[in-house]
Amino acid sequence: MSAEESVEIETGRDEPQGSVIWLHGLGADGHDFEPIVPELRLPEEFGVRFIFPHAPMRPVTINGGMKMRAWFDILSLDRDGLADEAGVRASTGILEDLIRREQDRGIDASKIVVAGFSQGGAIAIHAALRSKQKLAGLMALSTYLPLASELGDEVVKLPIFMAHGTFDPVLPMALGRESADLLLAKGLDVEWHDYPMAHAVCAEEIEDIRRWLLAVYTIE
Repeated sequence: MSAEESVEIETGRDEPQGSVIWLHGLGADGHDFEPIVPELRLPEEFGVRFIFPHAPMRPVTINGGMKMRAWFDILSLDRDGLADEAGVRASTGILEDLIRREQDRGIDASKIVVAGFSQGGAIAIHAALRSKQKLAGLMALSTYLPLASELGDEVVKLPIFMAHGTFDPVLPMALGRESADLLLAKGLDVEWHDYPMAHAVCAEEIEDIRRWLLAVYTIE
């Protein structure tokens, strides 16, 4: 994926010392979470490069085959139809390429956070837990673990922030909570939050994300 296929925002006074690669949800694009960056109020002394990639255009079965930005096809809203395996693996490859690109730009893997909302969060989880190198952290918002039956015991252990709306009509919170419990059972460090909201992000959540990012990057 080229730089033209993503939105980039850099914080701080100097060259970025960390990167956050943040994947949007179904039908959105890389501009969707762009406004959140200033709301995080990250300190000037630690620069972070935010990368918001645009998902490929593809037909989505549950939307009548209409083409839209999607990280994978959704065959049905039943659990087994939420994610097509080929699409998940292809988009995981896109995210892995973006991680390598940040490393080529001088950011160590230990300073790269992968993040995603909804469908983008599913890709972030899938990629981070199978990464060949330990990343700084995983941020999974209003999402779930795809292809859960294929997740073995040998997973990468890293800090994980998971959040969900208690009134989410798109992906019920129970789906996210079940995924979090599965990861906890594998000994992973999962910080869980839920908020009285629908399929969205709220101000309290942004504040919790800010605190978590500061801890991940060990910024006082």
